Amino acid sequence: MKKLVLLALLAGLGTSLQAQIWVSRNASIRFFSSAPIEDIEATTQTAQAAINTETGEVYFKASIVTFKFRKPLMEEHFNENYLESDKYPNAEFSGKILELPDLSKDGTYPVNVAGRLTIHGVEKERLVPATLTVSKGKISSNSVFKVRCEDHNIEIPTIVIENIAEELEVTVNCSYTPKSK
Repeated sequence: MKKLVLLALLAGLGTSLQAQIWVSRNASIRFFSSAPIEDIEATTQTAQAAINTETGEVYFKASIVTFKFRKPLMEEHFNENYLESDKYPNAEFSGKILELPDLSKDGTYPVNVAGRLTIHGVEKERLVPATLTVSKGKISSNSVFKVRCEDHNIEIPTIVIENIAEELEVTVNCSYTPKSK
């Protein structure tokens, strides 16, 4: 079903500013956990995203193993113990912009996106704030929101509970280009 949504979004027309489908193949996603013992931060620059400027549909997908940490051991624990990336290789979001602005005009547009966030195999309905920016014929987006580990059945062993926050701050940045025919 999720692959059908992505295929539908990517089946857009044209490459002008009026193009319906815009894509980002190098979207940046960062998550940050502030905890008493140690802050944890990871980033990926290889997430994929698509936005349909006519319908407001959006889609994001990130491979879990592409997140990079300051310490290799953190990355290993993240993939093996917490996100179980061998079983759940991707994080995905599929949704729709509420009250879609006119993206043919330059400007900065605060929006809300209603959709489903899937992490660790658990799908959760979300309302995510975002900012869309149109400048000189280019579209970019930024979003910052919180994700609770327990909402996605991510277990934190009690031995490290003070090292990892129960709520993570997620930042997503995308620069879109029109989808070619």
